[in-house]
Amino acid sequence: MPITEERRERLLELVRRSGFAALPDLAHELAVSESTVRRDLDVLEENGVAQRTHGGVFYTGPSPKLPHFDNRQSAQREKKVDIATRAAELIEDGDTVLLDGGSTTYDLAQLLVGRQLQVVTNSLPVATLFASTDAVDLVFIGGYVHGRTGVTLGPYANDMLASLNVRRAVLSVAGVNDKGYYNSNLLLVETERAMMRSADEVMVVADSTKFGRTSLAHLCGLGEIDTLVVDNEITEEWRSRIIAAGVQLAIAGATDNTATDNTATD
Repeated sequence: MPITEERRERLLELVRRSGFAALPDLAHELAVSESTVRRDLDVLEENGVAQRTHGGVFYTGPSPKLPHFDNRQSAQREKKVDIATRAAELIEDGDTVLLDGGSTTYDLAQLLVGRQLQVVTNSLPVATLFASTDAVDLVFIGGYVHGRTGVTLGPYANDMLASLNVRRAVLSVAGVNDKGYYNSNLLLVETERAMMRSADEVMVVADSTKFGRTSLAHLCGLGEIDTLVVDNEITEEWRSRIIAAGVQLAIAGATDNTATDNTATD
């Protein structure tokens, strides 16, 4: 393997392992100049696996090798990234944010690395992203680890959540219908309900293919959350239903937010 390619692979692995890395630290670790690191990062950015920000770079490549992530439909990938981007815009620096273990919340977490936040999560992949950045105060929820998803569940997790308070909880769901929001795991739903109780505001992130679908466990009613972030392929009928339920609707990827977005402005 050429030296340049070997160095870039090592650079990518350093960024992937830490989630966020400072430019001087990378240059020191690789024993090269910062200008060399910048050139290598240009290539990684073009490949979509890293993104530079002020003071460093964070990882934007594939999600962890867990079935929960590997089984995602590639056709919804762009929608999930759009939703994560819109959700990130609604989170303010200094917020205390609780993130569950969904694939869209993982995409959101990648966008939040390097921001000044307090993050609470029951997701091992999400916690790994934030563990090595000084910008974030990280709290990891303990409990039984569900191997397929890498999240902690059960009574220990729920008891710990009962002692916490966050400004925003961000949850992902498997289905949405007239009765509300659903997920596929009974223990997960119990823990997500504990998350909702610990939060001042609850945000659900869901792509438009989830609407009109159900799943094993009912999480809550349609109007029992504060904000729903969805891609711009949501139907007009569902937009009207969500707004009628008293939920703030944030449309991701919309060309005209004034026509399709009823989020309140601070």
